[in-house]
Amino acid sequence: MEETEKDVLYVRMFGGFSMEWNGMRITGNRTKESQFAYLMQMLLHFCSEGVPKEELKAVIFEAREIENANHALRSVVYNARKKLRAAGLPEGDAYIEQRQGRYYWTERIPVVEDAREMERLIQRAEAEPDPHIRHGLYRQACSLYTGEFLSTQNTAVWAAQEARRYHGLFCISIQRMAQLLREEKKYDRLELLGRYAARTEPLADWETLTMEALVALGRHQEARRFYHDTQERYLQEQGFAPSQRMRDMACKLGEQMERRYGDLAEIQQELAQENGQYTGGYMCHYPVFSEIYHMIRRMTERGGQSVYLMLCTAVDGKGNPLKEGARLEEVARRLGESIQKAVRRSDVVSRYGRSQYLVLLINITYEDCRLVQRRISQGFQENRQRIHAQYHVSIVRGPEDGEYRGGKGAKGVECH
Repeated sequence: MEETEKDVLYVRMFGGFSMEWNGMRITGNRTKESQFAYLMQMLLHFCSEGVPKEELKAVIFEAREIENANHALRSVVYNARKKLRAAGLPEGDAYIEQRQGRYYWTERIPVVEDAREMERLIQRAEAEPDPHIRHGLYRQACSLYTGEFLSTQNTAVWAAQEARRYHGLFCISIQRMAQLLREEKKYDRLELLGRYAARTEPLADWETLTMEALVALGRHQEARRFYHDTQERYLQEQGFAPSQRMRDMACKLGEQMERRYGDLAEIQQELAQENGQYTGGYMCHYPVFSEIYHMIRRMTERGGQSVYLMLCTAVDGKGNPLKEGARLEEVARRLGESIQKAVRRSDVVSRYGRSQYLVLLINITYEDCRLVQRRISQGFQENRQRIHAQYHVSIVRGPEDGEYRGGKGAKGVECH
């Protein structure tokens, strides 16, 4: 829909609603135009089928009680015709027609709608035997999907049903394009496809395509960094730990990351390399933290080490965890920095929730855990805002893991 023809009504349904006639935008998402928008959305999307009068009334007037709904609908249609005429559509055309209890958009004014165009391209792709042409049709179709179908119209049942249907078409198209690229071993294009899908539909696991491509291309270090960055983004934006599916995928990809033959000195030199600063606790992503935790549990079974798991949470003055707000990310960053500086280099730190961190404290007593908490709180202090750190501590003890110690622990001082 990039090239527009004259005297064609172009309609956008993905990511919102708008109409354009010869370069002029007719309507957007303003509240005062809602009845006009609801009318046009249904008429233009169901051009060929038409819309039953009762369905139109239900959508336009929603649950409100209208004394004379038929008269009110005729008024909405009359005002819509005036608005369309004022926008430059041909004089003398009624635009909206009524036949046998249904309302139709006139056949004399052509309509190009992004959603229907996407559907048409996918139907062509399904019937196309040539894989190159088929891939191109899928690509064109997906390029039209710029967001959820009528994302601002979330109360109408029909719109919600179509949103699910078009989302399914988008997912199927991406998956079929990916399969075509796998068969042709075009992993550079599979990488681009994964990145495009993730931009279009964030936090929907499309990153798996990009990781698959990076591994197939032999870019293993980049694949590892991409995975860790993705986990961090999921953690920050969704507020919970990575899904088991994502972790299983990382393990599977890790098995494919073959390395060249090397001697012990080269391998040890590679293992010794650390990214970022080399002071304070070892800050790592949650999947790495999880594997270290498993190893530590095994070590405590034989070595008798005293290891504690500590959960640090930024809370408000009432003790409620911070879950949203303009300064949440900045507060979480400061808490992480305070923790990393307060613990030893042998301790392990990972962000868990949006305002939470996990710490593995190695070879330490429960009493010393209190000292660590005080150091964290002192580093976290800034002026007098009612935000502080709250702590929970549990001993790590092999198969008997989970013995809880310490309750809430020492609260941090109030800070900005």
